[in-house]
Amino acid sequence: MRRPVVGGNWKMHGTLQAARDLARALAARLGRQPAAGAEIVVFPPAVHLVAVVEELKGTAVGVGAQNAHFAASGAYTGEVSPTMILDAGAAWALLGHSERRHFEGGAPEDDALLNRKLKAALAAGMRPVLCIGETLAERESGRTEAVLGGQLSGSLAGLSSEELVRTVLAYEPVWAIGTGKTATPETAQEAHAFVRRWLAGRFSAETAGEVRVQYGGSVKPENAAALMAMPDVDGALVGGASLAAAAFAAIVTAARR
Repeated sequence: MRRPVVGGNWKMHGTLQAARDLARALAARLGRQPAAGAEIVVFPPAVHLVAVVEELKGTAVGVGAQNAHFAASGAYTGEVSPTMILDAGAAWALLGHSERRHFEGGAPEDDALLNRKLKAALAAGMRPVLCIGETLAERESGRTEAVLGGQLSGSLAGLSSEELVRTVLAYEPVWAIGTGKTATPETAQEAHAFVRRWLAGRFSAETAGEVRVQYGGSVKPENAAALMAMPDVDGALVGGASLAAAAFAAIVTAARR
């Protein structure tokens, strides 16, 4: 049985005090004991990492960064390295979110860059979450599987089976992120099943069966249970709903079931 993962991507929201308050509320709701049946992680803005780690110490909630560079240090202004993230007390890294793959006002991240970032995070001992997903135009033109396969091929190039199993994949259809539109459970299952078939073909059926694949895209308490009831959906990557402790806790509860 694959243990579901529920992640909360806080994106570029909140003050330091708001981050502390949200972390405290999550600690109170999700308890101080290890979560039965689900793994939980939140991804606050980098400037809030240390504070959130402090607030969640000793709880069932892990902490990760929303990005990680491929170098341990160097002349990379504005970037954060795996070494720095680990030193801040966080263990996870969110890589390849569509808002970075399709960077508004900046350089988009391609699969070759994400492959370097993923390998660096794994080498540092981090727990990466790699996002993949198609745009609305790509889906409507029947290219969903081709796009997902291309992203997987480029981003996972050169990984061993052991490294792949340590990586969580997050299928996030771009057309469903922040739009209020959600893939139906059946649509999500089709994409997740394709991802698992692709992994089985490139690695092995056994390895593919161990890799956890989250669904992300307007996940809310109202749809979480139906999405995570699908056989190949191993949790959720939550955006807006993760900024409300009650809503995020409800999604975690759905995953635990």
